Amino acid sequence: MCGIVGLFLKDKSLQTHLGSLLTEMLITMTDRGPDSAGVAIYRPGNKSSLKLTVHSEFPERDYLSLKEDLSNALNACFKVCRNNTHAVIEFPSEKLDQLRNKISEIRPNIRIMSIGETIEIYKSVGSPEKVARRFDLSAMIGSHGIGHTRMATESAITTDGAHPYSTGSDQCLVHNGSLSNHNNLRRKLQREGIQIESENDTEVGAAYLTSKMARGAMLDEALKQALDELDGFYTFV
Repeated sequence: MCGIVGLFLKDKSLQTHLGSLLTEMLITMTDRGPDSAGVAIYRPGNKSSLKLTVHSEFPERDYLSLKEDLSNALNACFKVCRNNTHAVIEFPSEKLDQLRNKISEIRPNIRIMSIGETIEIYKSVGSPEKVARRFDLSAMIGSHGIGHTRMATESAITTDGAHPYSTGSDQCLVHNGSLSNHNNLRRKLQREGIQIESENDTEVGAAYLTSKMARGAMLDEALKQALDELDGFYTFV
């Protein structure tokens, strides 16, 4: 079974140590998930802008001139900060829909990992220690983060199959267990307009919670409803 970890630093003086603390927690879970690993880091953002975390299997090509291409195409200021195969794009919040469409048009190999004011998601195939080192996780700062080490059971060992999954702004989910009715739920949620990119059951769980909260449910209410509607055995963070 997979390993899940989470850390919320109420003491702001410890926020510079979030990455190193989360790294140690993640590596401790290696035996429960040696196939791939990932983290969601929440760090202070700018309320007038959003952050888009993206992934590419061809970063040298896809991130080359990405900032200039987006700035010229959308007539706005963009910041692109690359971290190995991932990059965080910071942009004016009103440009979100245009940005998603433009990335799909000019960089079709790029996959969107998360969107929000504070969230950044990094994940990859490999042992937790290697993944943490690949993204220099120990140097990251923030207020809280969650992590996952995966032992694949129902979908391929790929970056797209790794956790966390994000289907709503500043929302994400990691999951230990298995959902047995995820295929039917995936089709239902996609008909509602929620984007689900992978075949992984966890992304369906994330989309389910996003759907409930979009309809007005608080997070605790959405989680309680999940107990009645999501079949299987699972732990969510």
